[in-house]
Amino acid sequence: MTTLQIGSSGPDVLKLQQTLKERGFDPGNIDGQFGRGTEAAVLAFQKSEGLYSDGVAGPRTLAVLGLAEPTDVVSAVPGVTVTVVSEMFPHTPIGNIKANLPPVLHSLVDRELTDKPMVLVALSTIRAETESFEPIAEGRSRYNTSPNGHPFDLYDYRKDLGNQGPPDGEQYRGRGYIQLTGRLNYGKYGAAIGLGDQLLSKPDLASDPDTAARLLAAFLKDKQQPIQEALLEGDLKTARRLVNGGTNGLDRFAEAYKAGQGLIA
Repeated sequence: MTTLQIGSSGPDVLKLQQTLKERGFDPGNIDGQFGRGTEAAVLAFQKSEGLYSDGVAGPRTLAVLGLAEPTDVVSAVPGVTVTVVSEMFPHTPIGNIKANLPPVLHSLVDRELTDKPMVLVALSTIRAETESFEPIAEGRSRYNTSPNGHPFDLYDYRKDLGNQGPPDGEQYRGRGYIQLTGRLNYGKYGAAIGLGDQLLSKPDLASDPDTAARLLAAFLKDKQQPIQEALLEGDLKTARRLVNGGTNGLDRFAEAYKAGQGLIA
């Protein structure tokens, strides 16, 4: 069965419509014509399954519906070389890329984030957060420290970060490639990479290159579906906000992403 989309017709579309309805995603008329109702049903099914949500019944969607043999996603990772990344990071010492790129790519493979858009998001996130391509810890600024306060006091009582008061602000400040921030995220993503509560008791581990790479991949995997939907619309601003919570570093993110599109096969 080939890729099915708006305008497709015939017995394959009919089978798709029947299967969607059986799964609880009613496409409307079961007539073998891929129209807007079928597109909406495919979209709803894709979102339910955490698939790339474009309303097109491609190989992965058809495989999950049981209408095609499972296929492997074409991996972009083999095309991500030190030379390529150095062009995406024009101001970064190449030695840093050589040292830290391998664990980043390994972590993306472990989390099955090997399609080109998500690989580009990972690298562009690193460019936006730590252009040196080294995991770093957040420094003091007017956004996290009040004029007369102790370091990171503006984070101490941030309910959205799960912080409970001093010294949580400083203890769980941004670290790593993703700038993981807050007691809540240290606990959640520490558990996601198999560290349990260890990251809560030893938050500096988030700046270790291997741990930082694993945290980056785990965080992006958690946000994969909405990030992919934003990328489908060409909305890099929303993709960046889903990672950062704002638009800080958007210029570097967008520059790296667009450069990588032409550099990575």
